[in-house]
Amino acid sequence: MKGLFCRAGVSDAEPKFVIQETSLPEVLGSHQVRVQVKACGLSPLDLKLLDDVGIQRDLIPVGREVAGVVLQVGPKVSFFQPEDEVVGILPLDSPCSGLCDVIDIDEHYLVQKPEKLSSVCVAAALRDGLCAYTALHTHARMAAGHTLLVMDGASSFGLMCIQLACYHGVKVLTTSHSPQKHTFLEQLRPSVGVQDPLVARVIKAYNGSSDLLPQVLEETGGLGVDIAIDSGVRLQEVEESEETKLFPHKHDIISVLGVGGHWVTSHQDLQLDPPDCRLLHLKSASVSFLNPEVWTASSAQQGRYLHILKDIVEKMSAGVLRPQPEEAVPLYEATVAMETVQRHQKKKAVVQL
Repeated sequence: MKGLFCRAGVSDAEPKFVIQETSLPEVLGSHQVRVQVKACGLSPLDLKLLDDVGIQRDLIPVGREVAGVVLQVGPKVSFFQPEDEVVGILPLDSPCSGLCDVIDIDEHYLVQKPEKLSSVCVAAALRDGLCAYTALHTHARMAAGHTLLVMDGASSFGLMCIQLACYHGVKVLTTSHSPQKHTFLEQLRPSVGVQDPLVARVIKAYNGSSDLLPQVLEETGGLGVDIAIDSGVRLQEVEESEETKLFPHKHDIISVLGVGGHWVTSHQDLQLDPPDCRLLHLKSASVSFLNPEVWTASSAQQGRYLHILKDIVEKMSAGVLRPQPEEAVPLYEATVAMETVQRHQKKKAVVQL
């Protein structure tokens, strides 16, 4: 059978994605499950992270968010049996590409897929759901009555954060990165007769707008937000990239935090200057880094991780989490789709097998 793999480029060369023949061992491990893959989500590969954790291979398997049907189970597997529908995320060191017809995966990385939830939908949204759950529950400890600021709320990750927060009674403010995204987010705002709006205010972040701080303070009565979740940060006042111009400056995010506020950042190379730290200290605020890979990189909290995955798919099945639909691409277009995903870090794709 064939799978999709990445051949990392030398120095700054772009990685190449290639279809390669691969095979599975004849005998399953004690706790392994053999799964026929129905759909696989494609997310950008973090090659630096793989290098940091010591995973060095000539060919790196691509496609880790999978949904499928159990074909066979190992002798000590207790959670699943053949014909169960399952969903999960392959660990960083998995030798299998999620785009293979059949894969072997440890039972502790899988959960049951609700029957009415489509494989394509869950494979496309599982990673964003995990990120949102990790940011809001694990890091920010959100609670009813909190106020949340989500940057770029129209992104797949941002939308998951908004829906999860509203389900728990959190007031949500968000930013928009384009006129089209602004229109979409405005539809989530309250209308006459609606008791449970998703978004209290949408703040424009495009066309050079810098109204973030005054609008947040106006909406919160000058108190600031309890939680801020970014999708990227500007470290300098002037940024050359068109994409980074839409990101808030780090000082703006710290400024919108209320007393005891919590900033969850996706920026791996965040640098805080002494004045930034001083402002955080004055607010008794905190910063944490969002890296969802820790769930599969360490088994220290395996039970909590499985609980999170189960809760995510149940909320998706119940309609609490309603991800934007992703159009599935066929397997023969997977290489091109992955190249596009890797080039534009925010885009994702899902392949139907």
